[in-house]
Amino acid sequence: MLKGLLRLLLVVIVLVAVGAFFFGYWSKERISTDTGLERPIGTAGERATSGADRARERGSEIGSRAGAAIGEAAGETKAALSDAALTAKIKSKMALDDTTRASRIDVDTSERVVTLRGTVGSAAERRRAVQLAQETEGVRSVKDELRVR
Repeated sequence: MLKGLLRLLLVVIVLVAVGAFFFGYWSKERISTDTGLERPIGTAGERATSGADRARERGSEIGSRAGAAIGEAAGETKAALSDAALTAKIKSKMALDDTTRASRIDVDTSERVVTLRGTVGSAAERRRAVQLAQETEGVRSVKDELRVR
C-alpha cells in the first residue's frame, strides 16, 4: 500500500515537472536577455550603456577593491601566524632545555621581534633563554626584559 502511494506521488511529481517545462517552453513570455537589438547611439555619438553594463562595471570595481583588501588581510594573517609559530618554537625549545624554566618565561613575538619577560633563577638561565630565542630561525631581534631572582 505504501509503495503504491509513493509510486503515485512520484508519477505526479514527474508529470508536473514535465508540464511546467513544456508550458514554459511554449509560452510566449519566455525571458530572454538577448533582444537581438543593438544598443542605441546617444547624442554624444557613443553607444548608450545599459543599466546592466553599469552594474557590471561597478561590480568589477568593487571586486578589485575587495581583492586588494583580501590580499592585504592575507598578508597580515600570514605575519600573525608566523609570529605565533616563532613564539611556539621558542617556547618548545625552552621547555626541552634543561637549564631554563619555560613556565616562568613569557615569550611575545611581534613582526619577528621577540620579547622575553618573566623571572629566572640565575644569570646563566637568562643568557640561555636569550640565546635560544636568538638561535631560532626567523627571529629578527630579541628584547630581554627578564629579571633575575
